Amino acid sequence: MIDWPRVTELRDEIGAEDFEEVVEIFLEEVEGVIEKLRDGDRSALEQDLHFLKGSALNLGFQDFSSTCQDGEHRSSQGDAGAVDLSEVVGLYESSKTAFLAELPTRF
Repeated sequence: MIDWPRVTELRDEIGAEDFEEVVEIFLEEVEGVIEKLRDGDRSALEQDLHFLKGSALNLGFQDFSSTCQDGEHRSSQGDAGAVDLSEVVGLYESSKTAFLAELPTRF
């Protein structure tokens, strides 16, 4: 679910203090988009999923990123209605929970 080697790499690249800030910014920005999806807002679905995919990949949320990539692809092919928003939101929530639970033990 979480690509911990990627998380470690990012933390090593930017330093511990900046890493904490990156995590906070990531969670804030992603939560905003997730809230739109919770509300069923598909007005910018392809762009929202693209943003989520990239953000998630940078912070090691591998499964979540893959799901967003699949949804982004479907949306770009005109099949946005087939994207299961509850799956996207649920996977984000479970990834976030796993990440925050294990993060203190990793560093």
